[in-house]
Amino acid sequence: MPETPSKPAPAAGAPPAPAEVHFTVNGHTLAAAPGTLLIEACRAANIEIPSFCYYPKLSLQAACRMCLVEVEKIPKLQTACTTVVAEGMVVHTETPTVQAARKSAIEFILTNHPLDCPVCDAGGECELQDMTFRYGAAVSRFDEPKRHRDEQQWSPVVYYDRPRCILCYRCVRVCGEGMDVWALGVGNRGILSTILPNHQDHLECEECGMCIDICPVGALTSGAYRYQTRPWEMQHVGAICAFCGDGCKTTLGVRNGVILRGDNRDKNGINGDFLCVKGRYGTDFTRHPERLKSPLVRDASGELRPVSWAYALETITDRWRGIQAAHGQFGVIGSTRCTNEESYQLQKLARRVLGTNHVDHHRSADFPALFDALAQPAGAAARPLPQLADSGALKTAKAVLLVGGDPTQEHPLLAWNLRWAHRLAGASLYVLNRRDIRLRRQARRMALLTHGTEADAVRYLAAPQRGDPPQAELTAVSPPGDKRWPQTPPSTPQPIPGGLEEFRAELAQERDVIIVFGPELTGDAVQALVRFGASLPGHTRYIAMADNANSRGAADMGLYPDLLPGYLPVSDGAARAHFAAAWGGDIPAAPGWNQRQMVEAVDRRELDALYVVGANPFRLDPVNAATLKSCFLVVQDLFLTETAQAADVVLPALSLYEKSGTVTNTCGEVQSQRRGGSFEGAKTDLEIIHALARMLGADFGRPDADRVFSEIRAQVKGYAVSLVQLMAGRGALAVPLNSAVPHQAAPQMIRPNHDSLFTAGTLGRYSATLNAVMEKHSRP
Repeated sequence: MPETPSKPAPAAGAPPAPAEVHFTVNGHTLAAAPGTLLIEACRAANIEIPSFCYYPKLSLQAACRMCLVEVEKIPKLQTACTTVVAEGMVVHTETPTVQAARKSAIEFILTNHPLDCPVCDAGGECELQDMTFRYGAAVSRFDEPKRHRDEQQWSPVVYYDRPRCILCYRCVRVCGEGMDVWALGVGNRGILSTILPNHQDHLECEECGMCIDICPVGALTSGAYRYQTRPWEMQHVGAICAFCGDGCKTTLGVRNGVILRGDNRDKNGINGDFLCVKGRYGTDFTRHPERLKSPLVRDASGELRPVSWAYALETITDRWRGIQAAHGQFGVIGSTRCTNEESYQLQKLARRVLGTNHVDHHRSADFPALFDALAQPAGAAARPLPQLADSGALKTAKAVLLVGGDPTQEHPLLAWNLRWAHRLAGASLYVLNRRDIRLRRQARRMALLTHGTEADAVRYLAAPQRGDPPQAELTAVSPPGDKRWPQTPPSTPQPIPGGLEEFRAELAQERDVIIVFGPELTGDAVQALVRFGASLPGHTRYIAMADNANSRGAADMGLYPDLLPGYLPVSDGAARAHFAAAWGGDIPAAPGWNQRQMVEAVDRRELDALYVVGANPFRLDPVNAATLKSCFLVVQDLFLTETAQAADVVLPALSLYEKSGTVTNTCGEVQSQRRGGSFEGAKTDLEIIHALARMLGADFGRPDADRVFSEIRAQVKGYAVSLVQLMAGRGALAVPLNSAVPHQAAPQMIRPNHDSLFTAGTLGRYSATLNAVMEKHSRP
């Protein structure tokens, strides 16, 4: 198996490579790093060079000829997208010859391009439209009839209009090189060339829509958005995706309060150019006809009837006062899709107002075990926590160890960054998994476990002398080709001799490893992973993969029965005193019940009231209908889920796209969430929590997300993040604490959804687009 080639050593006496090369463009002296493309150097200096086929970080095509420039001492015009800057180079980008070349290129592109801008979905966002105004001619010398082809529907979300296509090949390259799907290609030759899907008349792929976003014209359009409105008629709001835990920014197109589309118009989020099918098309759940529009209260006949907000809130608080007077038991289950502010105030309501530590959420990663392990490295004093890696660190990583999980399906941004690191940075990816996941195609080494679990394998890596290793088969791939030129699909991973012993030995030679692990590791297995990471050379960092948009935030904000915000143990008197002083009331000292224990308590008739916010616990832990009658159940959610159908009172809530606040992704990056759409009849969870607290005699202040976040920054360790970064739309890494985290080990409570690209727990049921794509139903 070929290894990654090392760089040749410079010859003896050879001069060192220059740090910068100097050149002149339009009379201005510029400097750039050696190897920089001329088009990038000019754009960095705010010198415009147009292009259609060029796209940063994709291979070079030089197909459109729009970026032609004059380079002195070279007789012909040169393409700036393939020309590397050189010392002393003199370039002209605006001479009459260059202007004429660009004008001719536009004229040639328009020979068969339909002039249907008024009805084209790309109108107002079309690069060809912009460049025609800037460089094109007012008339055409071609009077031959244009060759029409019928529009093709490749999938429910991708339409292709062949006459509009300018054959820039961006879609082919991003699908192959960026997504590693290779679902698009080029068929025929010359003027008959066309883009073809992988199944001749339809696509079978990830349906990410990256090809639509990257298309410079209207050749590829979105089936979910077609003919609904115009870009200038919408308000464009940068929001955090409501689905998986990666925290991608999606630009919501909002008209009259209705979210009509999601796309990646705003590329300044942590996801850069990337957006998956859920972030792009899953927003349509906000328009689902089954959304709750008014509060519901169960009447004497057992039916849920619509009532006013005042009546519903009064019903809840009257019952809760009665239960408090009788010293009854309360339980509270929070959401992994609410904002940080809502989760913080929810656990405050539970502890400060209802007097209970029976607080939990749906857990999909063991964050307390990770932070406990990081704060207590074996045989060493406590150390600071820059050991957490943000998602962008994967792009520049030297080596990555991926244990468990399937990022391609469950964390597509992390998978995109891993492919980026492999293709552009030459990172070494090591994969340890029981499943034959697709990232094996980028793995320098993959250990496919044939006997034993990921936890068993990690325990062996940490202490190889303590027993025989689990059985594994090793595979390897060839290093990627030259990133500058069109790529081909990765080579098939080839079996190589060895097992976990050889896997461990090779990994031990890597420095500055980032370890990414899935829900397969909990408790002592996480401790073992950190011990192994501490033995590796350099600076080891970690990412724990959790399911939903704010799974990490729910954990950080204290939605645990035994942990306060910032992972401070509720049994710690100093921690309780700290928050009691901030909240103006006492906090119970005894740890409470977790989610499963609360449901079991309902079955035993030991829980008098259960308040469920944005969660669906009865999907995983069904409850006995007869015993549920003894428990007063309040649910606030968007839909009548299994849990809401059993409730005594149901309150309609707004979705994450319809509220403001902050969320924290699975890596710990805090981001600002801006309100996009609206929905009549529903309220934010923050408004509901504050209203209930006020009616129970507690003053939580105005239900303002900014005000609550100020309190979080002051009270929760690690959340005093830069407001400037948040306001600029960037992520700020939260580092919760650097001390032991005494907690109730409950590995049975780590229950991931194992979502695919087309599912998202309960919420995914209500996206018509996600349910329409054939790949959802064909996936095993």
